[in-house]
Amino acid sequence: MSSFLYFALPALGGYALTSLYLLKNPHVLHKRKRTAFYCAHISHRGGSGERIENTMEAFTNAVQQGTCMLEMDCHLTKDGHVVVSHDENLERQTGRDVTISSLNLEDLPLYKEKLEVTFYAGRYSSGMDRKISLLEDVFRKFPEVPVSVEIKENNLELIEKVSALVRRYNREGITVWASVQSSILKECRRINSSMPYSFSMARGVLLLLLFYTGLLPLVASTTQPCSLLYFRL
Repeated sequence: MSSFLYFALPALGGYALTSLYLLKNPHVLHKRKRTAFYCAHISHRGGSGERIENTMEAFTNAVQQGTCMLEMDCHLTKDGHVVVSHDENLERQTGRDVTISSLNLEDLPLYKEKLEVTFYAGRYSSGMDRKISLLEDVFRKFPEVPVSVEIKENNLELIEKVSALVRRYNREGITVWASVQSSILKECRRINSSMPYSFSMARGVLLLLLFYTGLLPLVASTTQPCSLLYFRL
């Protein structure tokens, strides 16, 4: 046993020191990557704790407050418009038990006058704007603001239309693909690989595993980095 420890402890110590050195100096093994953009603050659902979530009023307020990124989820209406909404079913947000995909754009209901902030118990948001936003309106009004677009369903038409809007408004460098599902994120990257992309849940867990085992510096990443790694919960 003692002879085993005699060899094992120095080897383990050497491994730990090497891993720490490479973690602090990744350029030794990997080519330095260009940062997609710098991001210190993200407005979840457009800053939903301050205005009604995902409305143009919320996005405008967030930008005026100096946010670095607008975060949102997108869905497709029955007549093919890409709209911004956290949920596909609108009952929580509007009081009507209907889905976005079952309605044309002009038939989408308004948000409730006071909408509960789901991640802040007991808090409600309100505002003058209660209209469900178009993704195109967000791109048009905030041409230089980074946006994270989460795709929650593997809908090829939705992914293609989001990509087309990103290209139309020349936003491939500042619009991020996001999804917690690896299969959806893979499809997004297949349709438009020029856009930065976030980690899926599985990829995030793998990242933590590699970090705590000391293997992270040895693994090459294909992810184009932003200045802040974040996870959606």
